[in-house]
This record gives sequence, structure tokens and C-alpha cells, in this order.
Amino acid sequence: MKRSLLALTLLAALPFAASAADGVSYSYVEGGYTQTDLADTGTDAEGFAIRGSGAIAPNFHLFGDYSKQEIDDTSIDFDQWRLGVGYNLEINPKLDLVTRAAYEKFDAGSGLDFDGYSVEAGVRGAFTPNLEGYALAGYEDGDELDGDFYGRVGAQVKFNPTWGINGEVKFADGDRQYFIGPRISF
Repeated sequence: MKRSLLALTLLAALPFAASAADGVSYSYVEGGYTQTDLADTGTDAEGFAIRGSGAIAPNFHLFGDYSKQEIDDTSIDFDQWRLGVGYNLEINPKLDLVTRAAYEKFDAGSGLDFDGYSVEAGVRGAFTPNLEGYALAGYEDGDELDGDFYGRVGAQVKFNPTWGINGEVKFADGDRQYFIGPRISF
């Protein structure tokens, strides 16, 4: 019942939605270091990630992520990517409500190839002109994986309106994924 009420409220607000909060851009490209710590196995993997987002309307954006990581002390590597669409609703001049849905792909070769989806919602805002942060809760599921809830928190330190450094941590069922790297906003 509560979920239905929230969904109806968001749908009713669509025609009256404003653009993004001041200082928050939904058009950016970033790349950097990524690491995954798998709690159940004690295994770690690390590599690189490229991520981006592009505003297609005042309240909608498309986004995509790609990462390639190698499991420590092995020659096994895997690719992960996702493509999706997001919606942002200004709550106040410095804070947005953000919802996103994505198609996800995991490929480790040798027949380990999974397709899935994720949905997430949370907030993103500008604390100061040089500091932005976000917190999202989500759910992901796939054809070969059990569904799982997760949380993501991140922050960006801005050197100017174009350049910044973004850092993020994703928590899922005891596992953690980290990302850090430069961001170009436009």
C-alpha cells in the first residue's frame, strides 16, 4: 500500500516537476579505479571503470557504466556494464529526489554470463558550491542471480563547474564495490 501511494504521488508530480537542483549536473563523464570485495569468499578484484550520464530533458537522464576487473592472484577477469534511464525531481533548490532503472550485464567468460536489471531511488544534492553528495537504495535481480537489495553513497569534490573527483561505495549483501576517479561535468 505504501509503495503504491509513493508511486502515485511521483506520477502525479511529473507534470509539475522542476529541473535539477542548483549545482547538480546530470551530464558528465568519469573514469577511474574500481574495486570489489566479496565478503563470502574473501576474494577481491580490481580494475577500471568508465561511467557517464546525459540529461535528455530537464528531469530525465540516460546513464551507463562499464567496468573491467581482474580477480586478485588469478588471471580471471570480468566485465560489468549497465544502461538505464533516470528521473530527477527537485525537492528544494539544493536537493533532488532521484529514481533510476537499468539493464545490467555481467560477463566473466567461460559461460559465466548473466543479464539482469536494477531499480534505485534516493537523493542527490549540492551541500556547498564545491561539494555534492548522493545516497541511493536499490534492488537488483538477474536471470542467474537471486534478487538483492543494496545501498550506494557517494560524493564529488568540485574544483570548478567542469572538473571534480567522484568517490562511491556500494554495499550489497556484505560485498562492497568502490570507485574513485575524475569527473568532467558539462
